[in-house]
Amino acid sequence: MQLRYSRHGGSWRRRSLIEDAKFETVTNIEFEKRERTLSGNRGSISEEEEVFVQNGDVSSPVEIGPRIKFSIMLTLKEGIASLSRVIRVFENAKVTLEHIESRRSQKNDSQLDVLIECTGIRDKVTSLTNQLRQNTPILDLNVVSDQFPTWFPRHISELDNCTHLVTKFEPELDSDHPGFTDMNYRARRKQIADIAFNYKQKHVYTNLKVLIPTHACREFRENLEILEKEGGYSEHNIPQLDDVSKFLKKRTGFQLRPVSGLLSARDFLASLAFRVFQCTQYVRHGSKPDHSPEPDCVHELLGHVPMLADPKFAKFSQDIGIATLGASDEDIEKFATLYWFTVEFGLVKQDGGIRAYGAGVLSSYGELKHALSDAPKKLNFNPDTTAVQVYTDEDLQPIYFIVESFEDMQQKMRQYASKIKRKEELRYDPFTQTLQTLDKVCTMESLEMSLRSDLESLQRAVSKMQMLQT
Repeated sequence: MQLRYSRHGGSWRRRSLIEDAKFETVTNIEFEKRERTLSGNRGSISEEEEVFVQNGDVSSPVEIGPRIKFSIMLTLKEGIASLSRVIRVFENAKVTLEHIESRRSQKNDSQLDVLIECTGIRDKVTSLTNQLRQNTPILDLNVVSDQFPTWFPRHISELDNCTHLVTKFEPELDSDHPGFTDMNYRARRKQIADIAFNYKQKHVYTNLKVLIPTHACREFRENLEILEKEGGYSEHNIPQLDDVSKFLKKRTGFQLRPVSGLLSARDFLASLAFRVFQCTQYVRHGSKPDHSPEPDCVHELLGHVPMLADPKFAKFSQDIGIATLGASDEDIEKFATLYWFTVEFGLVKQDGGIRAYGAGVLSSYGELKHALSDAPKKLNFNPDTTAVQVYTDEDLQPIYFIVESFEDMQQKMRQYASKIKRKEELRYDPFTQTLQTLDKVCTMESLEMSLRSDLESLQRAVSKMQMLQT
């Protein structure tokens, strides 16, 4: 799970998929900027920094020798609160933090394993590690390597480790949330989905059904009809998560995984690589059934599921997930933005008009009417420009991107992903539900054999079809 730490000692702020991705990028930049400032001040330190200098030892402001990148693995016996003391040691040692990851520790009497990637002068490593070992919250410390790759799941079972939740729009924390003062709502939100979903489900479903024939894309309409026949969808019935997940598994191989909150951008996108969709369990507040400021089970079941039941769109979603694995913070931020303006709020040219295919649009009849009106600005989809577009998740979207077709969107996204710098090329094996690294001859030969067999089957099928037509 990706740990987001505020450089200035701020609180854990709530944030959405894109905000979460932006946060780590900005934090790392701030760390680097701060370290350069400290070096430029010839070792002068503030009163606040002086308090945290251990044993009166102030690192020399003159750095001699090349800067190297190294990684340190820490085991903390305490939780997140103790991490701030650890990070202050790095600051005092004039070592620049590049990346921080944390994971729930499997060791006894400890809570977190923390990986810290950093850069600095080699001579400072010994001094830094000695200071860290004097830090009482640290149970174990190892200098891992000069280059340590960003962790991501390699097998579907490792999604159990993708548990970093982002507290965006929590009614217990956010005074702007419509349910902040509603104690009954806050209690109901903690209950399981089949109780919560009944609150305004009929109202939302009935209103959306009126707009879907004229506002939704063809793929959504067709799959919603199948879901009504086979998946338990109706205004009088509450779809059960397990039943819907089994339906999706048969259609496209996707499955729903219940989650108690919003995952970090990296963890959420990584799950898509395994055709797993992390599904929230709470429902929007009853005072605003036409629009929700956060993903809820109405959004997941009515917005995402019908599109994930389409084979081509399911492949597109998985491709986004695979492209993010091992990507840099900056690229994660861009992929989160691309996901936002396609899978969540995308529009497509279809049947001589503009239709919605994004889940955030299709699950909100207020957003659906707004998106296809003349009020918002509509731009043509281009991954390079869309990836850096400013967004909003507080209200109805002011900007939407229109794709020429799903095929055109997929092709452009493949071209965009091919330019991302990654340390390894990955392929998903659906039989073992594992991500394979294409770095060995035997692995690539196996892939070539599989592709050749599929191509031969395709050629035989095309030949038979042509024979029947003539």
